Amino acid sequence: MRIITRGKNIEVTDALKAHVEKRIGKIAKYFDEDFEAQVTLSVVKGSHVVDATLLLKGGMLVRGEVNSPDMYASIDLVTEKLERQIRKYKTRINRKARQLGANGDEGKSYEDERSIVKTKRFPIKPMQPDEAVLQMNLLEHDFFIFVNAETNKANVVYRRKDGNYGLIEPQN
Repeated sequence: MRIITRGKNIEVTDALKAHVEKRIGKIAKYFDEDFEAQVTLSVVKGSHVVDATLLLKGGMLVRGEVNSPDMYASIDLVTEKLERQIRKYKTRINRKARQLGANGDEGKSYEDERSIVKTKRFPIKPMQPDEAVLQMNLLEHDFFIFVNAETNKANVVYRRKDGNYGLIEPQN
């Protein structure tokens, strides 16, 4: 496991880094394979924010963000949040395996599982990210998929909780 700890508007002390490694390190018990954890510590308007992203094999991501008045408490809370998500994910995988019978037939499905109930198809034209944000706002959506005119790859722009926008680009 590799843990990358960064600070934003805060200096990451050895004590903070050690606490992150101790708490996030406990998550390793859920996985057989090696993974990377990217942890960003920041201070925003007096609130201590911890954003943690786990990059698992197969491209799976697990992410959690927590803010509280204390940085150490935020680290503890984000670890608990990640553990809940991982347990939920592992439970679903195990449930799916149990649903498959000995002959490969699916068993009965559970009510709490969601399914795709609608499919939309639309043409994707190349555009700049700023144009995609404008299009997203015109449609009154929270995200918008487009082909980036510069890279010719599919990108997603989305509205963040703080009112700003985010851009998701595929990694090579």
